[in-house]
Amino acid sequence: MSDVVTELARRAKEASRRLATASTDEKDAALHHAADLLVARATDVLDANAVDLAAAEAGGMAASALDRLRLDHPRLQGMAAGLRQVASLPDPVGETLDGTRRPNGLQIQRIRVPLGVVAVIYENRPNVTSDAAGICLKSGNAALLRGSSTALTTNRVVADVLREGVAKAGLPADAVALVDDVSHEGALAVMRCTEYVDCLVPRGGPALIQSIRDHATVPVIIDGDGNCHVYVDAAADLDEALRISVNAKTNRTSVCNAAESLVVHASVADDFVPRVAEALAARDVEMVGDVAACRLAPAMGAATDDDFGREFLDLKISVAVVPDLDAAIAHVNRFGTGHTEAIVTRDLAAARRFTDEVDAAVVIVNASTRFTDGERFGFGAEIGISTQKLHARGPMGLRELTTYKYVVWGDGQIVE
Repeated sequence: MSDVVTELARRAKEASRRLATASTDEKDAALHHAADLLVARATDVLDANAVDLAAAEAGGMAASALDRLRLDHPRLQGMAAGLRQVASLPDPVGETLDGTRRPNGLQIQRIRVPLGVVAVIYENRPNVTSDAAGICLKSGNAALLRGSSTALTTNRVVADVLREGVAKAGLPADAVALVDDVSHEGALAVMRCTEYVDCLVPRGGPALIQSIRDHATVPVIIDGDGNCHVYVDAAADLDEALRISVNAKTNRTSVCNAAESLVVHASVADDFVPRVAEALAARDVEMVGDVAACRLAPAMGAATDDDFGREFLDLKISVAVVPDLDAAIAHVNRFGTGHTEAIVTRDLAAARRFTDEVDAAVVIVNASTRFTDGERFGFGAEIGISTQKLHARGPMGLRELTTYKYVVWGDGQIVE
């Protein structure tokens, strides 16, 4: 294991003990200082990002990945706003979840407490550096951050700004620790740092997730792929379905809550598929579909099972025409990744069946998949979207970065 990573994690662990007892005012002050400094140092951050972008473009990085890497003034303002929003949220630490009094007089309380050190391994997106650090800080955790080599210059500057903000509030700067070692060995060291890391959240593509599954020995919350579907039901308002489908696919294609597949009930397919194909083509979206979909939109290419199961993260979408709701649910459960699935319908019974039977962290009725987001859910900046079932599922906000302890109050009781 890398000695450098171990030392960073050790210092983060020490910082986490101070954070666990920090007041809400102290944590909020750190977040506001960090937000102010991000804006004040915008030139430094954007200059560093320009270096990363130039290297990535020279290396032939795909357009969708470049979009995830790119920062500009609005995105930087958004990062600062995310920190301020987290500061405005209720502090979960110290919350009493429940309590009982035993017949012998013992009072037993269940109290929300931080996890400790939360490690995050992520790819490309420098905004994750501030998002993850902010949400860890407010929930009383230290953040051990390991970004990708492509964003290293940006991440260093952002992390330095965050550390300065934390220290300005009188809290330990090591509450935010950036791992400079972007080698595979450096990532493995984070994954195996069982002495100091309490939880690991990976944010990246299938290769990173598989590496985590293969090598991690610390507890992991998987932030998985987003092969998200929009199902247009027989009872859908087709104008509404068109708006939702186009928004879900094209609002921002490089994110995990963008729609990657469209499923259409056969009874409305003759009307809807040509309309949505025209609207998506106007936005340069490539469409691939099954036989029925291709018949209704001849410019559409033929889809394979690999297409139906793929998270494109690009201007591409698969289309399937299904005979009924049963087939729609079966298709979504077969090819979905457990992230977000949406149904457009005016049939309450169909909506309830879809929400009951589709196996996903988030199921949406009559709205875009793009709403699966910590900020849009009111959680503030999220640390990720969990596609697993233990211990967190869906957007991971402050409460998802806590656990609990039992506190027992007695008055001299002993076991007889």
